[in-house]
Amino acid sequence: MITLQNVAVAYGETPVLQDVHFALPHGAFAFLRGRSGCGKSTFLKLLYRDVEAQSGELFIDGVPMQQLQKFELRRKMGIIFQSFELIEQKTVLENVLLAGKALGRPLAQITEEAERLLARVGLSDKLHMFPAQLSGGQQQRVAIVRALLNKPKLLLADEPTGNLDEETAADIFQLLHELHEEEQIAMLIVTHQSHEHIDATTYWMEGGRIVEQAATKLHR
Repeated sequence: MITLQNVAVAYGETPVLQDVHFALPHGAFAFLRGRSGCGKSTFLKLLYRDVEAQSGELFIDGVPMQQLQKFELRRKMGIIFQSFELIEQKTVLENVLLAGKALGRPLAQITEEAERLLARVGLSDKLHMFPAQLSGGQQQRVAIVRALLNKPKLLLADEPTGNLDEETAADIFQLLHELHEEEQIAMLIVTHQSHEHIDATTYWMEGGRIVEQAATKLHR
């Protein structure tokens, strides 16, 4: 799904990512962890082309990154953030539909899919409410549904529970893992939290490099 070879990113004269080698298989569920400032968020920005690599090779779904237009890239991936990024003046349903409208999909088709996913995350009774009327956990569920609306092959999440309490955060991570299996989508989640209760691969970043990979397998 994602392959990086010898990738480097710098902000001006300051190196942020250095000699990064990384591979995320199709259908994987993985965490990216590391201390603040080690390059985790820049790594995600590189994947959705908010920053560009100065050197190295990056492939998305087998295609070199430089050969993909941004709209093609956005068809392949969904993105969620710590701050939810919902439009306050639009309802829950309207916020979700924006993702499909941006790609020119038929309204009836995306409305049906949006309602299905919102029901799946427990928000079928919130479709016509506004973000300010929801809890933080509910807002993040809306953001997750919006990211999944176009059936991407990959979901990227940058500290998706950073604004949530511990119990709500655990619920969101469990939901993401369930959706990963149900929707058959790869997920890469930047987080500072430990999640030993979830089957996953954890990648560790230090000083702008991926330095370690470990798998958590639960005994059921």
